[in-house]
Amino acid sequence: MRKYTLWTTAVAGAVVLAGAVAVPFVVGSPSAVSAARTTAPSATSSASPAPAVPHVDAAALAALPEAQYSAVIGGLMPFDRTITSDTVFRLRADAPLFGAARTTPVARFAATDFLRQPTTVVGLRRDGDWELVLTPARQQLPSAAGGSAAAQTSAWVPVSSLREVATPTTRVVISTTDQTVSIVAADGASGSPAQRFRAGVGTADTPTPTGVTGYLEQRYVDPAQGTGEHPIQLTSLHSSAADEPYGGHDGGLIGLHWNATTSGAVSHGCVRLDAEAVAAINALPLGTLVTVE
Repeated sequence: MRKYTLWTTAVAGAVVLAGAVAVPFVVGSPSAVSAARTTAPSATSSASPAPAVPHVDAAALAALPEAQYSAVIGGLMPFDRTITSDTVFRLRADAPLFGAARTTPVARFAATDFLRQPTTVVGLRRDGDWELVLTPARQQLPSAAGGSAAAQTSAWVPVSSLREVATPTTRVVISTTDQTVSIVAADGASGSPAQRFRAGVGTADTPTPTGVTGYLEQRYVDPAQGTGEHPIQLTSLHSSAADEPYGGHDGGLIGLHWNATTSGAVSHGCVRLDAEAVAAINALPLGTLVTVE
């Protein structure tokens, strides 16, 4: 099956237009985001106070590379972990992203994504005036990493740029060994999965990345791509083995989509599902965590 043709046609134009719009934004004040959000020390630092958020003016923000699906931004942090809880946000405006040092911005989140919809931001941990978030961009191409690049990245964003929305109550777990996709409780409660479906996964040469958690980034319908009227479910994960295993210019994205074949190691890394499974995933909110085991 052709992979995400939409990226290089209509959506590619939307990305260029979105990237061309510079939204003024100034960082420097504490956030008014929900006081219930728990503050926790950074895993990359000691128990010392979090650094102050640097001021980033509108011109400097607009000049930063956008952290979107096809970008490769070395200053981002690899995130090769599995997690079970998150907090979902929208952006108040374009926002700067920082690496581990949190001194100089390395990228920016655009307030709207490639479909001109509000960008979904998944937060993992609060540290003072900072939130550690997952990003949809790559930190390094597999060809530059010996064929083993991080499938997911993270960065720090100022809390003041975030607006909290409803947090998903379920998450998606993909088992490449069992070749299944399950929708389970987000809190990790034991017991049988709420729903479980058969799935086709990546081949040995183009594997679905494992041992990592991303999130449902966006979805769209494109019958020309062979999925009929079933929405393609895009995740923030990327192939860790090849730059563009499917051809084209989609950045090696990992998606969950309809296919007539829903078992075996058969794909370029994406997860193939039947109509019932696609409908179940499509009913989940954006920002839902997706763990691959």
